[in-house]
Amino acid sequence: MAIATRAWGQMPEGSPTPAIHDIRPPLDIFPYPTWMVVTGAAIVLLILGVVATLIIKTMRKKPPGPPPTPNQIALKKLREAEKDIAGTEPYAFSIRVSDILRQYVTAQYKVRATEQTSPEFLAAAAKSPHFTGADKQLLANFLEHCDLIKFAHVDATAEDSRALLEQAVKFVKGEAAP
Repeated sequence: MAIATRAWGQMPEGSPTPAIHDIRPPLDIFPYPTWMVVTGAAIVLLILGVVATLIIKTMRKKPPGPPPTPNQIALKKLREAEKDIAGTEPYAFSIRVSDILRQYVTAQYKVRATEQTSPEFLAAAAKSPHFTGADKQLLANFLEHCDLIKFAHVDATAEDSRALLEQAVKFVKGEAAP
């Protein structure tokens, strides 16, 4: 019996089964080229770095302190106004300082000082248990001087503006003379 060699992949004549083939080398089935993989990995690492940086910054950020008190807010505004005494005419300065003091009283004592005239404001202060007699007197003097400048258009100087500022600061600090 002689075995005839046949061409690769052909079945022997009369054989019911196909011919057995030799093992083929493995196929490269990774669908992406190397440059795409490297670029994708670099982008992912960049995004992870940015996220990690944001998380670290958030964790290191000091929690905000308590909100400033009405006293602190008013004193800050009064210090800012003090810087502008020389450059602001007394009329405008009296309005500014009066507004700061009225906002302070509204925030600190819940008296609607920003919506009232001076007499209404003083009447509300007289009824309020928050104000001492010295506070009420200081407030009355302060508002009288402001009203003279604002409504009577009394000629005022930078010294008058400074006196108004000092009265407002004393009131906010609670340093009204007994």
